[in-house]
Amino acid sequence: MKTITIEGQLRTETGKTATRRLRSQDLVPGVIYGGAQEVNFAVKSLALKPFIYTPDFQLVEMKVDGKSYTCILKDLQFNKVSDKLTHLDLLELVEGKKVSATIPLKFTGTAAGVKAGGKLEIRLKSVKLKTYPKYLRENIEVDLTNLELNGNIRVQDIPAENLEIMNSPRIPIASVTMTRQLKQEEAAAPAKGKK
Repeated sequence: MKTITIEGQLRTETGKTATRRLRSQDLVPGVIYGGAQEVNFAVKSLALKPFIYTPDFQLVEMKVDGKSYTCILKDLQFNKVSDKLTHLDLLELVEGKKVSATIPLKFTGTAAGVKAGGKLEIRLKSVKLKTYPKYLRENIEVDLTNLELNGNIRVQDIPAENLEIMNSPRIPIASVTMTRQLKQEEAAAPAKGKK
């Protein structure tokens, strides 16, 4: 699994004045939760770009004050006007303790319904799940090969060994619908047979 290493500095002062001062130096304040104790830190906003602005699920090795914490992203806050990152929450991974995470779905194969002229519609791009840190992965592969025309793949069909998926099991994640052209061809076919 992809892990990004980011260097941060320990934050001793908290409160509005201290965080304003940090932000004026292009630093983003953050907190690491979930471990033995909370760790307040600040990090250069530029260092966060490869971690924040990506569709991939990845781990971050946060180095603060000589210690290293393996974490996942828990929450982000942006300025409503400038759209700049203003705060970051990380969740430390502790072996033997379940974590909640949102993992992207990776669709593989070509659906049988698409080969028959249908249109693939992706309805869900990620799922929320609970699992132990050792079972976390970059994405969950979903094979579309057997998806027929007018068929659905639902959350309950996702291969989820060692994962507890929190989304409702009946929600469709992908479906193949008839295209307008295919509907017109089907409507015209019986008319030809009557002549």
